[in-house]
Amino acid sequence: MNDQSYQPPITALRAFVAVAKHLHFGSAAAELGVSQPSLSQALAGLEAGLGLKLVERTTRRVMLTAEGRRLLGSAIAACDAVDDFLLDAAGDLDPLSGTMRLGLIPTIAPYILPRVLRGLGDHRPGLDLLVVEDQTERLLGQLREGALDAAILALPASAPGIGEIPMYTEDFVLALPQGHPLADKKRLSPKLLNDLPLLLLDEGHCLRDQALEVCQLAGVSPDVRQTRAASLTTAVQCVEGGLGVTLIPQTAVAVETASGELATAQFARPRPGRRIGLVYRESSGRGDAYRELAAEIAELVEKSGAVELTGQIVVD
Repeated sequence: MNDQSYQPPITALRAFVAVAKHLHFGSAAAELGVSQPSLSQALAGLEAGLGLKLVERTTRRVMLTAEGRRLLGSAIAACDAVDDFLLDAAGDLDPLSGTMRLGLIPTIAPYILPRVLRGLGDHRPGLDLLVVEDQTERLLGQLREGALDAAILALPASAPGIGEIPMYTEDFVLALPQGHPLADKKRLSPKLLNDLPLLLLDEGHCLRDQALEVCQLAGVSPDVRQTRAASLTTAVQCVEGGLGVTLIPQTAVAVETASGELATAQFARPRPGRRIGLVYRESSGRGDAYRELAAEIAELVEKSGAVELTGQIVVD
């Protein structure tokens, strides 16, 4: 039975969060810098104090129980609150220093990372970024579980407990094979997609859903090719090979047209596009710091000339 007077130590909560993140006691212990017996003892003490089994452990695998899954979010929030308290206690300690685990979706990462990493390296030498590229839902899951600190993806994320900071908007561009009759056109109607063989990314990529939404808003039902690409670069190569056309974000144009085998065309205004932002756990208490970081990243990306800032990011 749960002892209502029990006050779990933060070390026990950190042990639970680390095991939940890795589902591996050795990896969790390594992250926390403790021995596996110490980690197991801390977790066992937490379970005994709560009167609940949080983790199932067999010879082959580690998994969370239903109670563990239910309480994980609260445990992460508690650890975030303690971290925030320690930052406040340190006074002038910069929350944007040390290691930060930043997620990015695959249709953003290859196109903004070089400029962003160089720029932040110059402006924030004390910030050590660890980059994780993955699809939106998996990034949000890692963010909720504490495996990531923040992520850059297309908004809205519409996820409970996740704060959103809009950074910039970018147009979608129609990618075509060289020599296509529509190449270099400037004011295409999205309704033309009804007459073109459309290539899409695999399920799970938000750009796939966004491309279909463009078609839906235009009132067209495109001829969607059975070929589906796991990356935007593969989709572009299929376009270059004459298998169809696809939509690419404006930030990808310079990289994907570098070979000289890809043509592009622009839609008429108001052009279809997407809004990109930085997301974070609201329980982290670092909203102000992340707004500052988002403003710096947006400014670095804007210098490429491919995007428009989404208004002014307010930094308190």
